[in-house]
Amino acid sequence: MNVRPPLGLKSPLRIPHKLLMGPGPSNSSPRILNALSQPILGHMHSELFDKLHFFQIMDEIKKGIQYVFQTNNQLTLAISASGHAGMEAVLCNLLEPHDVVLILINGIWGERAANLAERYGAIVRKLVKTALGSNFSIIEIENAVKIHQPKLLFVVQGESSTGIYQPIIGIGEITRRYNCLLVVDTVASLGAVPFLMDKWKVDAAYSGSQKIIGAPPGLAPISFNERALKTIANRKTPIPVYFWDITLLGQQWNCFERSAPRLYHHTTSATLLYGLREGLAVIADEGLEQVIKRHQHCAAQLYEGIEALGMQLYVDEEHKRLPSVTTIKVPDGVDWRKVTEYAMKRYKLEISGGLGPTAGKVFRVGIMGYNATQENIVFVLDVLKEALKHSVTSSKL
Repeated sequence: MNVRPPLGLKSPLRIPHKLLMGPGPSNSSPRILNALSQPILGHMHSELFDKLHFFQIMDEIKKGIQYVFQTNNQLTLAISASGHAGMEAVLCNLLEPHDVVLILINGIWGERAANLAERYGAIVRKLVKTALGSNFSIIEIENAVKIHQPKLLFVVQGESSTGIYQPIIGIGEITRRYNCLLVVDTVASLGAVPFLMDKWKVDAAYSGSQKIIGAPPGLAPISFNERALKTIANRKTPIPVYFWDITLLGQQWNCFERSAPRLYHHTTSATLLYGLREGLAVIADEGLEQVIKRHQHCAAQLYEGIEALGMQLYVDEEHKRLPSVTTIKVPDGVDWRKVTEYAMKRYKLEISGGLGPTAGKVFRVGIMGYNATQENIVFVLDVLKEALKHSVTSSKL
């Protein structure tokens, strides 16, 4: 053999501990990390294993996802890929060529959804928020739906690139009046703000495992209601991607237990599912309402501290801010890279710069899951103050 073993693989893997206070992923709790170290089970095993089997774990995850989404939807599961895959799966299943889709764009994730929808042959209409740091009003949304008459309305509840929170209350009534589907991206918002899927008449929603849930990246909780299922059943064309085919995934997750048996679709990651199960269990133990309150209290503490440092928040009005991702304007004369690099090198603290429309304009501080504590907020503020001072001083040298 001509290719020699790489020298880098001769040493054991050692990962330094870092406090991840960016827009995700977040640190996992010891309970979740312990779950990840458990023995691997076969993905189609139903035999007992210390009174627990893999299908039971999947069923418990389904219940947990229904809890955090506040839904009774039968078709609720976790896709074996990141939260981004939830976006792709929703659009792949619900859209066909020449369908009209209306997308609310308030940052990079609305733009990404538009890109994906076009790849599936949809006719994309955009409602773009040009006023920086603001969200859409119900009147703006209804006027756009009335004009474009879309099959599907796509909304990002928590836009992590801008730190903007989009209320969902009332949008479901609009989509029902105009006979279109409502899809909501909750990747950066689920667990930090209320999300009542059934009550708010949301037809499909998805999230990510690595944000407020606090599990590792790699799974996307997702749910479809009966209206969405009917749309899929009435497709004129096949679902174009096998891996995203929710009718097959639903069978593997036993979502159609009365009409179709559980079947093999793909090999799921046992360890990632353990982590997701425990992340959902942690939320259930604390209580979803209390989890939301904890994130909002930490966010309020961060806002107060940022203003005390003389810095400006990107989103002026507090009720329009996403509690889980706070965007902070980069002060004049400050190199944002020096600030984030100093925080990482000196304190192993991750905070991020902007993304998409906010690139180079803001810092992004994440408050998510296990990391949403008052102690972490104080630490972030102290490090940010020191890093800003260092950045200004080093620029003058």
